[in-house]
Amino acid sequence: MSDGLSVCGTAAIPGAKTLSQLQEATSLFKKLDHCGDLYGTSEPMRHLFQMINKVAPTSANVLIVGESGTGKELVARVIHQMSQAEDKAFVALNCGAVSPQLIEAELFGYERGSFTGSIRMQKGCFERADGGTLFLDEVTEMSLDMQVKLLRVLETNRFYRIGAEQETEVKVRVVAATNRDPHEAMANGSLRSDLFYRLAVFPIHVPTLRQRGEDIRLLATLFLDEFNAEDGSSKYFSKASYRMLNEYSWPGNVRELKNVVHRAYILADQELDIRPGIDPGKTGVSDHAGECVTVQLGSKLADAEQRLICATLGHCGGNKTLTAEVLGVSLKTLYNRLNEYQSKLFLHDAISHPQPYNMQARN
Repeated sequence: MSDGLSVCGTAAIPGAKTLSQLQEATSLFKKLDHCGDLYGTSEPMRHLFQMINKVAPTSANVLIVGESGTGKELVARVIHQMSQAEDKAFVALNCGAVSPQLIEAELFGYERGSFTGSIRMQKGCFERADGGTLFLDEVTEMSLDMQVKLLRVLETNRFYRIGAEQETEVKVRVVAATNRDPHEAMANGSLRSDLFYRLAVFPIHVPTLRQRGEDIRLLATLFLDEFNAEDGSSKYFSKASYRMLNEYSWPGNVRELKNVVHRAYILADQELDIRPGIDPGKTGVSDHAGECVTVQLGSKLADAEQRLICATLGHCGGNKTLTAEVLGVSLKTLYNRLNEYQSKLFLHDAISHPQPYNMQARN
């Protein structure tokens, strides 16, 4: 959707199919800014664009923090595309999606015959990204042992392939990301502080969609324009859909917004209605006040965490993906916690008797 990946500026107005749509699009998009493929006019996004413009031309490591679906990998790609190494490789690895037994081979590669099945030498992510950028998503899900090895590479720019006798030297910029609070991760022992300071030379926070105000409608219109352009159609949003865009709290952020618009686009003959793709019980303006979790003073932190996780799972109707997004943790972390609680009775009750989930914040 971008006409200049190395430039931050003002976006062109997407094509409108009628005079009224053109007038509305002109009003909406006349102040729309973009930075590569990132779009927005809200103050949080303008600040994000400024931070990207500052750090991209440098070689500093970057730590991107934000909820799932906010576009952390897109931010990393824009940083790479605006860097001096834009013509070099951009390699991405989701640390939470690779088992602890395999992540070392993924990062550093291996020699032929170093283990069963290694019939040829394989370069790892660091070697493939040499001269360019390595994006490590969900870096807080990496085991502590692996964090020590990653720290050494960041300090020396050298590593051993599995089974190798000689070190390999690389020059790689590392951009890492997490959907967790890194300070909390350090406090609970899941993130080494020395690794944090190596990664967070320049920390960047990506705002949630619910913090971006008018950007929600702007992005929805951009996504619709993209789908219309692909199919040569001229579909448009209903007035009810525009109201729902502002009322819904978007726990899945930009990823969820695009999926909802795409689904409504597929179903629509001409006018899009996004409401069937959204659970009314999860809108921020629901009339039903959902339950709160009360924790007695003096309770153990682990017990309070367990009550909150189980209550949220129940409110989300047993949907673990949504539960993880609401709690701001990875799906892997949620599964680990649930496995610990599996033998306790009230978890079964929470899943068996789900309540409509209310996303409205409580003081």
